[in-house]
Amino acid sequence: MTFVCITFMCSAQKFEYHDARQFPLYGSVVPVEEGFTRFPDSLKSQVKRELLYTLGTNTAGMSIRFSSDATSLSAKWLSTLELEMNHMTPVGIRGLDLYTLDENNEWTFVNSVRPTCNKKSSNYTIISGMEKKMREYLLFLPLYDGIDSLYIGVDSAAIIQGPKVDIPSRKKPIVVYGTSITQGACASRPGMAYTNILERELNREFYNFGFSGNGQLDMEVAQLLVTIDAGMIIFDCLPNNTAEQLKERIEPFYRYVRKHRPNVPILFIESPIFPIMRYNAETAKQINAKNVVLKEFFEKLKEEGAKDIYYMNGEDVFGGSVESTVDNYHFTDIGFRYFADVLKPLIQKYSLK
Repeated sequence: MTFVCITFMCSAQKFEYHDARQFPLYGSVVPVEEGFTRFPDSLKSQVKRELLYTLGTNTAGMSIRFSSDATSLSAKWLSTLELEMNHMTPVGIRGLDLYTLDENNEWTFVNSVRPTCNKKSSNYTIISGMEKKMREYLLFLPLYDGIDSLYIGVDSAAIIQGPKVDIPSRKKPIVVYGTSITQGACASRPGMAYTNILERELNREFYNFGFSGNGQLDMEVAQLLVTIDAGMIIFDCLPNNTAEQLKERIEPFYRYVRKHRPNVPILFIESPIFPIMRYNAETAKQINAKNVVLKEFFEKLKEEGAKDIYYMNGEDVFGGSVESTVDNYHFTDIGFRYFADVLKPLIQKYSLK
C-alpha cells in the first residue's frame, strides 16, 4: 500500500501530514493496513451481539509508534462515531495522547490531543517550539471511539519515520479481557487507562479487550484472545456478569483459553469493592455473590492441580478509596493509577517474558 504526505496549514503553522498507517500499530491483532480496530472483519459474522462488535472497533489500548526530529507536531483524524458521554471527558472518549521517551527510557507525557467538539473531523497542534532533535514517540488512540483515518503532522523541515528502538517490547504481550473499566472509563485522557499506564511503565505491549457493558465471556472473544502469544492473560470481567451468568460461562471460557494456551499465566480479578456498596445493600449482595462464584471456581481449579493461575481480591483493586470512581463504578485517574500500581508487581512476577 502507498501512503501519501499532505501539506496543511493550521494556526499559521505549516505542517506536512503523514498517514499513521505507515507506522507500527500496537495493541491490535489486525494489520494496520486494514485500519484501526480491535476486531477483524471476519469476526463480524460470528459475534452474536452487534454492540459487542461495534465496541470492538473502538481503539482502546491501541497506540502508534514513530520517531521524529520535529520542532512542532500535530494530528488530524476522523472519528468513527462522534461519541459523547456525560461522565467522561471528550479527550478520553475520542482524543489522542502523546508521550516521548526520555533519556532514562521512560515515557514522558507531551500533551493530550483534544478532539473538535460536535464533529467527527479533528485537527490539533500538539506541541510547538521544541528543540530540533530526534525523539521516540508513543501516541495513544481513543478509548471509546474508532478512527477512520489518522495523520501525524510535522514541520516541513522535519524527519518522521518508524521507531528506532523496540520499546514497548512486542514479545509476550499482556492481554486483558474486561468491561468498561478495562476499556478505559472514565480516564480523563487515553494515557490514563490502566492498560496504557502499564504499557508505558513495563515497556510491554498490551492488548485491551475491554468492552463497555459487554465483557460477558463470549466465546468469540476467547477465540480471538488465544491467537495472541501472550505473556499473561487477565480476566477482569466480573462487573458485566451476574453470579448466575458467571456460573454458566466462566468455566467454558477459561477451559477454551487454557486448552489453546496451556502454559500462559492467567490472572483472575474479582469485581472491585465499589464505593456504592457502603450504602446500597442489594448492590453489595450481588457483587459479593459473584466474587464468591469466582473464588469457588478458582479453588476448584487449584484442587484439580491447575498451574499458572493467580487471583486478585476485589478490595485490592483500589484499596477502598472513595475518590477512585467518577460515579461509584467507573474509575477516575486516581483509581486507574492505584489499580496499575497493584497489578504491576503481579505482572512482573508471574508473566512469561
